[in-house]
Amino acid sequence: MTEIKFIDYKLSDEIVRALESLGYQHPTEVQREVIPVALQKRDLVVKSQTGSGKTAAFGIPLCDMVDWQENKPQALILTPTRELAVQIKEDITNIGRFKRIKATAVYGKSPFAQQKAELKQKSHVVVGTPGRVLDHIERGTFALDRLTHLVIDEADEMLNMGFIEQVEAIIKVLPQDRVTMLFSATLPDSIKKLCHKYMKEPLDIEIKATGLTTEKIEHAVIEVKEDDKFTLLRDVTIVENPDSCIIFCRTKDKVDQVCEQLVELEYPCDMIHGGMLQEDRLAVMDEFRRGEFRYLVATDVAARGIDIDNITHVINYDLPLEKESYVHRTGRTGRAGKQGKAITFVTPFEGKFLTEIQSYIGFTIPTMPAPSKEYVLDMKNDFEAKLKTRPKIKKSKSEQLNRQIMKLYFNGGKKKKIRAVDFVGTIAKIDGVKAEDIGIITIQDNVSYVEILNGKGPLVLKVMKNTKVKGKVLKVSEANKR
Repeated sequence: MTEIKFIDYKLSDEIVRALESLGYQHPTEVQREVIPVALQKRDLVVKSQTGSGKTAAFGIPLCDMVDWQENKPQALILTPTRELAVQIKEDITNIGRFKRIKATAVYGKSPFAQQKAELKQKSHVVVGTPGRVLDHIERGTFALDRLTHLVIDEADEMLNMGFIEQVEAIIKVLPQDRVTMLFSATLPDSIKKLCHKYMKEPLDIEIKATGLTTEKIEHAVIEVKEDDKFTLLRDVTIVENPDSCIIFCRTKDKVDQVCEQLVELEYPCDMIHGGMLQEDRLAVMDEFRRGEFRYLVATDVAARGIDIDNITHVINYDLPLEKESYVHRTGRTGRAGKQGKAITFVTPFEGKFLTEIQSYIGFTIPTMPAPSKEYVLDMKNDFEAKLKTRPKIKKSKSEQLNRQIMKLYFNGGKKKKIRAVDFVGTIAKIDGVKAEDIGIITIQDNVSYVEILNGKGPLVLKVMKNTKVKGKVLKVSEANKR
């Protein structure tokens, strides 16, 4: 049987081109099931594990169906965490890059006024956490009248985090003539009830899993006294010598403490927890994704929906007290078909919690002994050699896509009555430049940003220094790269 490709879905040329640039070749199982049905504009309830490719499963059809000329949002994607909102926005932007699709992320602990200003501009897709989305709706800063699609992502996590009432409040004010797609790793009764209440004869799609965790992950438990945990962590990291590892702790104080101790031992590490500023959390995740350091010490905030393919090890320094958290934590490794290892430290008083986890995942986690002093000594040279090696920085999925893109800054915007079509009309008249070479256009009150694709940026920059836009001479330069 011939393996299906994205081109077989009759997607627009711009979407196929972006997928090729991103290195997407063959759809995953959830993408094969979801994309054709989503393109038929049917309501969907999809049960699929984390790491199965859900974002592209809804992102590709959404980007294909978006009408670029419509300025108001056409799709809303609800997600439980800020990190996931930012990540999905980036994925939608990359998939829709050549179609010039503008995605906006809205979430708490980020300036409301800034998000309001962004929503006033052309926004095709809005991605956000329920609380902040509801806030924008109630204040009238999020236009709903052109909304045709609602995606509820990680629905079971929304329930666990107490967002279901807010999700319902949002659904009640959305246009009734819309397509709704719900994605969840599990489908508890409250989510089934939500589906029956607000969806139109949804098609159920279930991607079968061998269990709650993938067979690509090797699980192990090591019994340890609380006071001996850090010594054990040091020994385990020496013998395992991971390329990329998340160490999970229960509290932010413990994260601070463990990270500090590892830094003293000159481990390349950083940390993430809910007490940090949002921009700091995002910066740490971005650096970890690129491989700038090997060890990330984290609370469960990092376990929900963060998509990094190359994590080789997860170490549960503290056993999670919620059985679901074990699945979310260990699911950070063994992704995208790669092997992974999950090692859990258990103290003598945590047997009850371990039993609950094992009952939930459907198997007994093998117990392994702590590494012997002799073995640790044998492995120490290899470990220290890797410690001294500069990590190889990984290319992001979008690097190939963004390589030929230049973002231009113009010192004029809405107050000078300048619109996106004015830039398109002017730039497309330049010899050697077509409308397809123009990417996302962002127009603010006093400034505008225009992405130029396909390596045409230097040419456009040179010509636009002496070319008027709507009869006005604007200063133009390459925008600062963040």
